[in-house]
Order: sequence, then C-alpha cells, then structure tokens
Amino acid sequence: MSYDKKRPLALIILDGWGISPNPEGNAIALAHTPYYDEICERFPFTTLVASGSRVGLPVDAPGNAEVGHRTIGAGRIVQTDAARIAGAVASGDLLRNEVLVSALGRAAAAESSVHFVGLLSDGGVHSSQETLFRLLRMAKLSGVTDAFVHGILDGRDVQPRTADIYVEALEIKISDIGIGKIASMCGRFYAMDSTEHWERTARAFTMMIHGEGERTFDAVTAIRASFLRGISDEFIAPIVIEQRMDEPMATIKDGDLVVFFNHKAEGMHQLVRSLAVQDATAAKPKIEAVCLTEYDPSFGLPVAFGEQEEKNMLATIFDYCGLRNYRITETSRSRHVSSYLNGRDQAGTYENRIILHSDGIESLETGPESRSFKIADSLLRGLDSDRSGVFVVNFPASDLVSAGGNIDKTVEAIQFVDTCLGGVIEKIKEVNGVAVITSSHAGCEEISEKKRFSRTPGATGNPVPFHIVDHENTQVNLAAGGSLEDVAPTMLGILGLNIPAEMTGRDLRL
Repeated sequence: MSYDKKRPLALIILDGWGISPNPEGNAIALAHTPYYDEICERFPFTTLVASGSRVGLPVDAPGNAEVGHRTIGAGRIVQTDAARIAGAVASGDLLRNEVLVSALGRAAAAESSVHFVGLLSDGGVHSSQETLFRLLRMAKLSGVTDAFVHGILDGRDVQPRTADIYVEALEIKISDIGIGKIASMCGRFYAMDSTEHWERTARAFTMMIHGEGERTFDAVTAIRASFLRGISDEFIAPIVIEQRMDEPMATIKDGDLVVFFNHKAEGMHQLVRSLAVQDATAAKPKIEAVCLTEYDPSFGLPVAFGEQEEKNMLATIFDYCGLRNYRITETSRSRHVSSYLNGRDQAGTYENRIILHSDGIESLETGPESRSFKIADSLLRGLDSDRSGVFVVNFPASDLVSAGGNIDKTVEAIQFVDTCLGGVIEKIKEVNGVAVITSSHAGCEEISEKKRFSRTPGATGNPVPFHIVDHENTQVNLAAGGSLEDVAPTMLGILGLNIPAEMTGRDLRL
C-alpha cells in the first residue's frame, strides 16, 4: 500500500484503551461502542505491547501515557528517566552527580536550608522513595544541617487512603538517616495540576512559601483526620507542620535550595514555574533550585539528569520531509503529543499545536466527556483545511476518568469518545484519508467493581489495540507480537517514507 501525498494521515490515540478477555471491570467491553465495533469488524487489527521492558520500563511494570508517547514517537525502546535514576541510585552514581553535589555543597557552605519537594509514594510513575532517601543522605554527607520535605500526597498511582503509611515510613527513614523534617503536605490535585488551573498551584505555593494551610504538630494524624472527613490523598488540602504554636516547621525563603525530586516532568511544570522561575511581576523568594530531570528547558534551571537526545524521531522525519503535522488534544495531554512524542520541547518547523483548555471541574467524573467533542471538531476542521497533512490526536477522557475508579463514569467517557470516533472515521472516508488507531497504555479494560477508594488506580500491563483504517484497502494483514515502537515505522511506511536505522520498530503491514 503506497501513500498518495494528497491523502491525509491521522494517528488517533485513545488513551487507556486496553485489551482484556476478562469481562469483570472491563469498561470497554461494557460500553456501547458501535463505531469502534465497526472498525474492529471491517479493518485490519492487531495488538501491541505497551508495558514492561518493551517500552523501556522494568519487567512487568504497567505502561503509562508519557512512556507510551515517547515510544510511539521514537520508534524504538527509549530508556526512561526513572530507569536511569534508579540505576544511579543502585550504583551509587547519584552520590557523585555533579549538579546535586555542587548545589548541596553551596547550601552547606552558606548554612542555607534545603527543601525537597515531590510525590511521596512508591507508585514509581512520578517519583521514587529511594531517590528521596538517597538525597537526604547526600544532604547529610554534604554538611547540610537543615533539610525539609514538602510532600505531595498521591492516592492515584497507588491505593487511595495510603498517604499516612508513606508519610510514616518517611518519618522512620528520616530518623534512621539522621537529617530532615516534614514541613508541609498537600494532595497532588493542588501541587501537581497540569491543566493550567493556577489557583490549585497557588494553594501549594502559599503553603510552602507562607505557611498557609491547616496547622498540625503531627503529619500522620492530620492525614488520617482528612480521611475521616472523606477526603482522599490526592485531594487533601495544604497541611503545615508546626514546630511550636503558630510557628511553621519551615517555609521556603531567600537563599534556600529547593530540590524537586519527581523524575517525571508531567505535573511539575506549574509548581516549579511558580516557585523557582523568577518573574518580575510575582513576589517570590530568590532561591536556588535543582530539578531531578528536565521539566522545561525554558526555565533555565539546573538539571541533575539531562535529557538524552534521540536521533531521527518521527517528528524529525516530518521536519526533514516538509510534512505539515498537527497535534490536537486537551491541556492534560499537551506535552504528550508534543514534547514527549517529539523527544524535545521545541515544535518542529512544520508542526502546529492545537491544545484545548481542560474543563475547570473538581473531578473528571462530573464531566466524563472532557474535551472529546472539541478535540474531534478540531480534527474535522483540520482534515477539511489540509488534505495532505499528518494529524496526531489524543483523546484522554477515558483514561483520565478511569483513574478515579468509577466504572460507570468510565463507560460514559468511552461512549463519548466512541461517538467522536464515528464522526472522525466518516470524515477520514470523505477526504480519502488513512487513520491509525492505538493507545499509549491500557487501563480502562481493568477497573475494579469495588468502590473508588478500595481500588488500585493507574494503568495496566495489558496490550493495546492497533488498527489501520483505510477505506481503499481493508485487506491489509498486520503482524502479531508488535509493540508501541512499531507505530512510527508503520506510519512512515504508509507515508511512503524510509524508516531510519535508529528505529528498531518495524512496519506491521505484511
């Protein structure tokens, strides 16, 4: 099947759509999806591995949106930041990291306080407890005397209502290491917002800078009190630990060092910008900051583990060939279809990003359609205006809602996406285009029927679907045993372009 340059190509990413034969908790099987069902019946189909070592994660580790998009865009297995840092922790190389050693040394010499900010859990998606523990040891070895932890509470990548366990474990470890105190805590809903709801970020900012929040002498007791009020980990409002009555344990002030220890950029952009990027219009302390990984190169902040550049990514090929390409999604997936897919933050010469602002709702469950219809409408208009472009579109609603553990709302979200998919495929037929449909990771196919707060949220290790929708050729056979690294080579094959040697994936068309 050769590619006619006058035909548009759309990569449609249905985040969270996985394949499982088990009907229990399978929101995709339970949903009424006539348009997706027709695609399964009429067009070529196979499954792809989207987890574990096939996408650069530890064996048996579930996939996730960031890793999935990186693998799709690279056409190869890309070592994750989490794996690089875990290796450095295990080998002892972290203790010799020049950026961290220098920053901690300066803080010790100036007798400045050091603040560690990041997610407290062992979910492994955004952060690692072992990294935090090793950083505390580094601070002690560097001669730092005052070290504080500003913890972000999880409940999304791990079981809800477990924040007290992680905080208690941190307190025990702090006692063992001999340095550090917990200064403040709040849920990731506030500290890790990535949808430009800056009022949430502001709550975390004022907690760390001004000591604003619920006051307590005991972190674990305060968390359990929130549980009793029906508030789960990620939604716990700012809590400030006091060392004496009306005196916060610590706030971030001029001259202090702040180390952000999340290894995943997603969720840290707004918080780091508000705390560490100097802005003439904002009143904030002048601090030194170190990011564990590159959250945003425009910040100009020191990075302990810089990005490893991958050559000849899918986006690079688009640039080289002068292919106009469009990235369409909502705010929560903006970096996924751009920075992660590209392997760099800067947009390509021929790249146009269409990012729709996410709804300002307290919980996605109250609006499970998310921005699905607007995303679909943007794609339809794009296909009308450019009959030879490449479109990369992410529909995140199903995945975002499924993370809350409500199977009924997840079914609703899937059905909204299916309706959008029907309109998109009809337009693809109208403009004589080709659509490649897949997912960056699985999750919606395996939701516990138990209530939300007894579910382990997050993605699964199940395979994801892969379809090629071409009304001119419905008889293409697709290879079995593929993974997400095969998506880019298959797209290049459809486009009639050479697959670079750096891509270890293959064109799945037989």
